[in-house]
Amino acid sequence: MNIDRRKFFKVLSAGVVAATNADRVFAGNTATYKRPKQAVGILYDATICIGCKVCEVGCKHANQLPPDHSLLDQKYGVSNIWDSAVDNSPKSYLKIKLYKNGNGIYQNRERNGFSFIRSACMHCVRPDCVSACPVSALTKDKTTGIVTWNPNACIGCRYCQVACPFEIPKFEFDKPFPRIQKCFFCFDRIKKGQIPACAEYCPTGATLYGKYSDILKEANHRLTLTAGQEYEYPVHTLNSGFKTLKRVAKYIDYIYGENDGGGTQYIILSAVPFEKLGLPQLPDYASSEKSESLQHTIYKGMIAPIALLIGLVYAAHRSLKNQSEDE
Repeated sequence: MNIDRRKFFKVLSAGVVAATNADRVFAGNTATYKRPKQAVGILYDATICIGCKVCEVGCKHANQLPPDHSLLDQKYGVSNIWDSAVDNSPKSYLKIKLYKNGNGIYQNRERNGFSFIRSACMHCVRPDCVSACPVSALTKDKTTGIVTWNPNACIGCRYCQVACPFEIPKFEFDKPFPRIQKCFFCFDRIKKGQIPACAEYCPTGATLYGKYSDILKEANHRLTLTAGQEYEYPVHTLNSGFKTLKRVAKYIDYIYGENDGGGTQYIILSAVPFEKLGLPQLPDYASSEKSESLQHTIYKGMIAPIALLIGLVYAAHRSLKNQSEDE
């Protein structure tokens, strides 16, 4: 088959031009991200969570999410009865899960005990999902630090699913026009001066909403409390005026999310080791920091891609020249 060399080289030249502008396309650079001064956050205290799952109900109500049916329906021979998702899904942004060991009698004990744990988007300081998104459909709000999603920009590549160390973003495989679904921190409610539904519905203060710096201070204060003493835990927000009196558990001397994975805006306290609750052990930096550093080194000045394209042009030229000589 004859090849028009002039057209062929035009296409390759266009490729060189596109490559030199590739840095404008991949805009998910999180290297400079920090917690904004007015960043909001959630403090989840597993020691006072009673597993009522009212936060799940509030989340579904606020986000107009349908029931999520699981194998419980099949087990009991019913259909569309149990809202019983076992994990986060496009229909369940928030899940309360149970850790149980041995006879599971004692709350907040690793052995022969149990503990609840809350699973939702961590709203990382340097989100891997934002870094992995090639079209900036996922972004981090500069004021609140909330990780939001733009459905008009999303191309459905699902890179965010793979990148997230907490396996939070979910894709609607069962819909003709699928979306990425996850907790968006009730962003619309916060803009109206309201608080996230999970914190509003929580009756014990296990889910506490506030300015990140304030809830971090509260978390550090709780770690100074003596196990067995009574403490008035604030409910909903630090300044709501509502409190619940409870005995303090023996906390693990660590605030999960303060530095893990580069830091998050959803921090956790527990009396049971965090790895037992299914939370990943992460370094104090986000994986996007290293991947972006490598990417920026390779693509700095677009030297490597341009060199590759020049090599392809030269190889194509030699091939066409040899073909002409043979003819």
